Amino acid sequence: MRYLVISDIHGNLSAFQTVLQDAEGEFDFIWCLGDVVGYGPDPNECVALLRQHPHRCLSGNHDWAVLGRLDLSTFNDDARNAIAWAQGVLSDESRSYLEALPSLAVENDFTLTHASPRHPVWEYITDRYTAQVNFGHFETDYCLVGHTHVPIVFEELDDNEIMTHAPVYAQPLPLNSARLIINPGSVGQPRDHDPRSAYAILDTDRMTWEHRRVAYPIAETQERMSDYDLPYRLIARLDYGL
Repeated sequence: MRYLVISDIHGNLSAFQTVLQDAEGEFDFIWCLGDVVGYGPDPNECVALLRQHPHRCLSGNHDWAVLGRLDLSTFNDDARNAIAWAQGVLSDESRSYLEALPSLAVENDFTLTHASPRHPVWEYITDRYTAQVNFGHFETDYCLVGHTHVPIVFEELDDNEIMTHAPVYAQPLPLNSARLIINPGSVGQPRDHDPRSAYAILDTDRMTWEHRRVAYPIAETQERMSDYDLPYRLIARLDYGL
């Protein structure tokens, strides 16, 4: 089975469409690691497009926030304003879909969650120590996470040390006996100083993982964000992958 693994679409329809076009014919099923909405101008359209494909999706912190499950004071001003806007435009159909999403799932050798297996909706795995703690919170060989918007691989070594691996693009990574926490990066709002959308292809027959990047029409998303008076900083950061 070939999986398109995506995370953090964040209402960016142009980016999501571009990723689907780039991966066309190379996947059978989508695993989405959450935050379908938030920040971007097209929450309903992104939900609808995801639902057109065979998929499994987890709930992220922005999905929860739009549903009113999180205190918005925990978000910065720009994120809070974008969430409030999304709450006002979210359709009943989109709301019902988001309400039904689980925060964690297990698929054979893979644990899927938005943030971390320890705290599925909110914790950021950005360093080796946090990764080390989280390896004790899942039993599968592999855990797929999003939330940080930065593609990375954490490997658990035999002596309980953690090694980090930067993504190597368009080159399949063999999944061997090592336990891994893997982040595919963000479709709609990359934060690793590369504005291109990030995603991955997982082939469970060959047991390979492939990080990928693809440029999308950023100006289209920015124009729609401007039309809806979304915060300027959220618009500008898309140019720089911040």
